[in-house]
Amino acid sequence: MKSWFRSEDVLSVLIGVAVIGLSLATLTGWNLLGWSVKVNEWVAPAQALAPSSRAFAALTGPGALAATFVFLLGVLSAGAAFLRASPDRFAVRFAVLFVLAFACWAAGHNAYIAANPNKLPPGVSWSLGLTGEAGYLLALIGGLLVGNLAPQTAAWFKDAARPELFIKAGIVIYGAVLGAKAAEESGRATAILFRGLAAIVEAYLIYWAVVYLLARKVFGFSREWAAPLASGISICGVTAAITTGAAIRARPIVPVMVSSLVVVFAVIEMLVLPGLARVLLPDDPMVAAGWMGLAVKTDGAAFSSGEMTAGLYFPDPNDPARKWMALTTTTVKVFIDVFIGVWAVVLSVVWAWKIDKREENRGLPLREIWERFPKFVFGYALTFGGFFATGLIAPHVIPALKQGTDQADVFRRLFFVLTFFSIGLATNVRRLWAEGLGRLALVYVVSLFGFVIWIGLAISWLFFHGVPAGGK
Repeated sequence: MKSWFRSEDVLSVLIGVAVIGLSLATLTGWNLLGWSVKVNEWVAPAQALAPSSRAFAALTGPGALAATFVFLLGVLSAGAAFLRASPDRFAVRFAVLFVLAFACWAAGHNAYIAANPNKLPPGVSWSLGLTGEAGYLLALIGGLLVGNLAPQTAAWFKDAARPELFIKAGIVIYGAVLGAKAAEESGRATAILFRGLAAIVEAYLIYWAVVYLLARKVFGFSREWAAPLASGISICGVTAAITTGAAIRARPIVPVMVSSLVVVFAVIEMLVLPGLARVLLPDDPMVAAGWMGLAVKTDGAAFSSGEMTAGLYFPDPNDPARKWMALTTTTVKVFIDVFIGVWAVVLSVVWAWKIDKREENRGLPLREIWERFPKFVFGYALTFGGFFATGLIAPHVIPALKQGTDQADVFRRLFFVLTFFSIGLATNVRRLWAEGLGRLALVYVVSLFGFVIWIGLAISWLFFHGVPAGGK
């Protein structure tokens, strides 16, 4: 087989499409992924795990975890054979890797770490408010500890720690999740959908260029760091930064460190921006809702910010205006995420044609673009387009599509957390600090609080000012 085909890039598409294919069984009334393990926010450990579908409640949380592990072990061991690696060596090492990464993921859902400060569970008086995405940070920290304190142990994991395979498979699955959400929102609020799409295109083209130039010209970062940083701040930290890294062939550690910063700062935004919106925009709730989607850079934090903002404007939980505000935030954020695939194509062409071109190439180097282009973006486009089109053509199947993608999303999240732990294993902290991690955080602070938040506010006002919260 051609080298580009027998690769992690293509394997990630095959795995992602296979998982999504199983999720489509919900259209026929079958439930082929409901046994997958869902991690809940928890106070007592017994609350942490559950099957993703109530139809499998008898399986219990530990049973769902075991089933999920066996499924991933089988699929990924077959993938190792596809890559001409030893399935036996992979299986043994992956088993340990999965246990460690999943423990970090579950720990990140502890209520004192993850719970929304405005929705604390009974018996919990405070929370860091990091959302369940704190599990990604804990996985990175766990991998860093093993990688830097026990390098021989980290080397033992090498056959199983495949961050590019994990993250790309997760992104392919993510396309279907976003496609189902976009189809649902399209059917409910066309006007908001259009405004949200227009707003993110305008905001993103401004954000990306300014952050990139700031990182390059003022802070002196290389293109390898500046491009994922610009995408992470402009779109959604985890997925956008890693997709950009693949498009320009950056080292895996680069986009993951950017993503980690995004998760941390998103919490600050979630705690500060809803109250600030209520003060600055007392009579413009829809502008405030759009602002949350444009400014808060992770899905979980953005959706939580939208809910918190709606609660500040309309205290009655049954007020329909709260639904329209939440819909606006979600719509804007979903279309920001969708833009990831488009931007990966653009960057692949630009890097191959102008920035990292070969001497023998003249004009538009189509072969180089093909070799450089991350093939998993095709999978992302396929799953997104398929689910979005299906929802538009047959709106009555959207609930079944969402049920299936919610279950498939379990694997997307697991692939992400495996990515973070794997990259931590391979990261030398001293070398990373020497490359400018402190300056990276400073770029993020200057960009976010210097102009990203305020440009997002201006653009949200431009597109949503005067739109009633009743959705008319």
